[in-house]
Amino acid sequence: MTSLAISYDDVAQAHERLAGIAHRTPVMRSATADARTGATLFFKCENLQRIGAFKIRGAYNAVAQFTPTQRAGGVVTFSSGNHGQAIARAAQLLGIRALVVMPKDAPAMKVAATEGYGGEVVRYDRYAEDPSLIVERIVAERGMTFIPPFDHPHVMAGQGTAAKELFEEVGELDMIVTPLGGGGLLSGTATVARHLSPHCEIVGVEPEAGNDGQQSLAQGKIVRIETPKTIADAAQSRSLGQHTFPVLQQLGARVVTATDDQLVETMKFFAVRMKLIVEPTGCLGAAAVFNGQFDVRGKRVGVVLSGGNIDLARFAALVGA
Repeated sequence: MTSLAISYDDVAQAHERLAGIAHRTPVMRSATADARTGATLFFKCENLQRIGAFKIRGAYNAVAQFTPTQRAGGVVTFSSGNHGQAIARAAQLLGIRALVVMPKDAPAMKVAATEGYGGEVVRYDRYAEDPSLIVERIVAERGMTFIPPFDHPHVMAGQGTAAKELFEEVGELDMIVTPLGGGGLLSGTATVARHLSPHCEIVGVEPEAGNDGQQSLAQGKIVRIETPKTIADAAQSRSLGQHTFPVLQQLGARVVTATDDQLVETMKFFAVRMKLIVEPTGCLGAAAVFNGQFDVRGKRVGVVLSGGNIDLARFAALVGA
């Protein structure tokens, strides 16, 4: 077994660092959801987090640990939106420059929010260009420090603080379920779960069109795919990370998928029954629970709703269909 990138102590330290920065988001219940699934469900509402998604946790935890030289140079990242917003806001709070490489088809509200937080935005074609190459050039030209969306120990530890809060509020769980893109949230969650609720089953849910995580765990190696076409724009990563994959593998995470149609139905449920706006990616975990991708009957299950950033017109078009 290889040494893992983060420990529970890293998450605990990140939680202290985030005090007064990240909101302690509410945990919500739904009698209708419980009846539908036969489980006792606890929804961790990161859609109500600062910047509208859990990403502020990892972004701030990473940028706050910059050296004076790194702060002088600024921070750069690539992102479909939520991580970019988070990096821009973290940089703004810490008084440093931020640049975010974003796809041309990123949701308009995510681009506007990133710029609103003072971030410089550079656009690219997600289906034809590799954003990491653009970032490499910017790092070389401007001396900025790259903080990736998920594959960084400080980011992973920060994301794990959402699960830490959930367990502290509701106690041990039989299962915890999160969306899965590159694995930052799930790896942080797995690290916390193994410490605070050792027998808890850890499940990640990715879009059916992009099941690289599922393939990777099945094959025992990182599988890289083409950018998947899915409405879950924040989970269109091409592979798990060099840091995140070993955590998921060694801590026993499992991965299932959800379809775009299931995401839309889940968005409707949250809007109608719980008065919550949850973006498609944020619905991945709940969609799998609602559609019986695994047996939750009689179990206490935590479900992380990872974000709520979606253009109003896009939301209306999807849930009104």
